Amino acid sequence: MSKPSIPKGTRDFTPAVMARRQWIFSTLRAAFESRGFQPIETPAMEALATLTGKYGEEGDQLIFKILNNGDFLSKAQEETLASRDSKALSFQVSKKALRYDLTVPFARFVTMHRNEIPMPFKRYQMQTVWRGDRPGKGRYQEFVQCDADIIGSTGVLCELELISLFDEALRSLQVPNHRILVNDRRILAGIAAELGVGDRLTDWTVAVDKHDKVGIEGVCKELGQRGFDEQVQDGTARLFKNRPEGVLGMKALTDEFPHPMVEEGVEALAALWTLAESEGLGAPELVFAPGLARGLNYYTGAIFEVQVVDSPVGSICGGGRYDDLTGIFGMPGVSGVGISFGADRIYDVLEHFGAFPDNLATDLDVLVLHMGEDTLGQALKAARQLRGQGFRTELYPDPAKLKKQFKYADDRGVPNVLIIGSDEAERDEATLRNMKSGGQSTASVGELMRLLADDSNQAGSSGNS
Repeated sequence: MSKPSIPKGTRDFTPAVMARRQWIFSTLRAAFESRGFQPIETPAMEALATLTGKYGEEGDQLIFKILNNGDFLSKAQEETLASRDSKALSFQVSKKALRYDLTVPFARFVTMHRNEIPMPFKRYQMQTVWRGDRPGKGRYQEFVQCDADIIGSTGVLCELELISLFDEALRSLQVPNHRILVNDRRILAGIAAELGVGDRLTDWTVAVDKHDKVGIEGVCKELGQRGFDEQVQDGTARLFKNRPEGVLGMKALTDEFPHPMVEEGVEALAALWTLAESEGLGAPELVFAPGLARGLNYYTGAIFEVQVVDSPVGSICGGGRYDDLTGIFGMPGVSGVGISFGADRIYDVLEHFGAFPDNLATDLDVLVLHMGEDTLGQALKAARQLRGQGFRTELYPDPAKLKKQFKYADDRGVPNVLIIGSDEAERDEATLRNMKSGGQSTASVGELMRLLADDSNQAGSSGNS
């Protein structure tokens, strides 16, 4: 019998890992809800036609398609089979696909539920997405995105709120040395026009977007492979030269690439930058990155990406403005801006820097030890009392030797054990032992709960100081 396995790019999560993941999710959820974002969910599957053509040529190739039920080849045309045209064949054998991201499904959601939601609409969504990407460090085929979007407003305050949300949430998650990179697709469109390749904007931005992975030489090589001449390559390389930070760097760019769209994009970013600085958010956390492209077709204005200095993974968050994404679903003229937190990449960064809080090692506060039939009733009562006061409590299921039960407590990382032996039972008392210090107290369960509450409050106070 062969050993069991899972597909590349997917993972199992142990309880210890899940404790950390749940902390990330709960921290993000609290940040979203503190700003009035409302939760939604969409199906894991979408119509293939809904997803195709929204992510660029490369993105379309990474969509996981789902074969039609039953004899999926029955409706495939013989000439298509003979031609081995996989793109054409996919639409004949598949009508559904797994979510590639949460933005396009959200646009579909808004279109279908336009009469049920208020405008502007602030949503957050935390669900799994799937991409047929090459697995690697920080790159998975199945992962969770945590998105926040504001749709139905063109105001720059929306962009401000989202980059402030980036900063607030990442500080709460204790992500070190994060940098919020900002650019505007209008700047890129204007530069492409200046370079004479405005009609090939998507091809050009796909190559530019790989700068952080392959460097300037790699970008130029990719451009050459895509048929762009040396003049275009040299002009593109100028994007990545050193400039002053912030607004000064933006204005310098307009001198180098004097195109109306560049000026329009710079003006919008400068206004956002000024507001961000008034909110206390500026350099080094906020970085103007004229080479940032975000290679998705639907972005039309400001774009964002978050990177961590000296991190082993690439960007951990991203987003931008999309002015007419719902138009493809028959609802034109609705502007939106959204961001996405890559929870799995955030996990990898926190693990790399050893930045997870120590108190995530266990999901229990107290383990009640079971000494046998004589004390079972009091052990059950004590566990019930503890849970009633909000302490996460487990009763050991078997009347095993104390050594075995203590080992289980160690393995679980439980900070406290409650022991009710025959002597304690006669006095209607229990013994509470701190597993870290070895200290213990014998008293009524009510009194011991007060001691636990005091310890929890002290730990909380020291953690906040």
